[in-house]
Amino acid sequence: MEYIPIIVLVLSFIGLLSIGMPVAWSIAISSVLTMLVSIPALPAFTTVSQRMGTGLDSFALLAIPFFVLSGQLMNKGGIAHRLIAFAKTLVGSLPGGLALINVIGAMLMGAIAGSAMASASAMGSILGPEMEKEGYSREFGAAVNITSATTGLVIPPSNILIVYSLASGGVSIAALFLAGYIPGILTGLFLMLVASFWAKKKKYKVGKRSSLKQVLKAFIDAVPSLFLLVIVIGGIITGIFTATEASAIAVLYTLVLGFIYKEISFKSLPEILLDSSATTAVVMLLIGASMSMSWVMSYENIPQNISSTLLAISDNKIIILLLINLILLFVGIFMDMTPAVLIFTPIFLPVVTALGMDPIQFGIIMVLNLCIGLCTPPVGSVLFVGVGIAQTTIQKVVKPLLPMFLAMIVALFLVTYFPQLTLWLPSLFDL
Repeated sequence: MEYIPIIVLVLSFIGLLSIGMPVAWSIAISSVLTMLVSIPALPAFTTVSQRMGTGLDSFALLAIPFFVLSGQLMNKGGIAHRLIAFAKTLVGSLPGGLALINVIGAMLMGAIAGSAMASASAMGSILGPEMEKEGYSREFGAAVNITSATTGLVIPPSNILIVYSLASGGVSIAALFLAGYIPGILTGLFLMLVASFWAKKKKYKVGKRSSLKQVLKAFIDAVPSLFLLVIVIGGIITGIFTATEASAIAVLYTLVLGFIYKEISFKSLPEILLDSSATTAVVMLLIGASMSMSWVMSYENIPQNISSTLLAISDNKIIILLLINLILLFVGIFMDMTPAVLIFTPIFLPVVTALGMDPIQFGIIMVLNLCIGLCTPPVGSVLFVGVGIAQTTIQKVVKPLLPMFLAMIVALFLVTYFPQLTLWLPSLFDL
């Protein structure tokens, strides 16, 4: 009997997704069906709807709409152009220079905006045509853009790390933000190595070396944009303000910067606000539905049953972590990142903590895992954005994507089995 709720939950969720039901509604309906196993219909519907409402009743979640808005303001406010110009002076003369610029630009953009979609959109539209003009294949450019855009979900500030903090029962957001730096940069470096090797093999054109004067000029132009990092992360770490307050400051800063750069006007603000509201609404609906499913799973003891099953398979930490990684990689292919974090954190966190893993490290592992899913069909939102901007097809992008996936998986397994890659920076600040 104890496995009936799990069977109902999994089969109803997969069945609803397979007939084209939106993810949020699939989660909510399968939660109700699972509750019907134990209680009558009226309490089941009432409980799930209440849990959707209370799941959104969190001060930390206020950071998400603000960071979404700051990402939109960055995208429209000329900040991406300046970050790309700075990256160009650093690596433009290396093999695959424009591809490396894409990776560094995405890492910088992600470190400020915290949005993979914003990064893929900005880098693809600005660098895509330039790469094609220099002889790079359209598909290679799209593959680099798609995979590098996800580094911004690990490098702070990151909305998904805030969601993980909520799902894990209050792991420090400041500690998670600091923990994301080394894994995010490591992933970016591996992507750069693969991109450089591929470009050398295909004999793509190499750019001219920038002079020290050009590097300094590009850096000075980019300083106001990069300073946002100092304000947001510095303020959170030193305790001057919370992550939510930092997100509001990020909006104010990027808005002022957009007006100073004369890339944003009062006329363009309504469109930016509407786009941000639409993105936020989708994310919040997913969070509400996922929180209800998390509660249902807890009520039916599903996490405990899965945990005991996993630990019964083996007590070897390496084997269990390998299994969890494989499951999350599979989940990421079919499920969006936000519900995946909210649903699977309560399931796997007790398992890894029983094995002695720090919840901070597991948060980064989970996000890195699901980043790969964003680049794969059928649910890969960043894949669709990157392919759409490059005006190519998924079938053509698959070949150059495969070595990029390999680079991301290598980074993931290093982070999984070497805890200090995530825990060193938080430990420096006693977080």
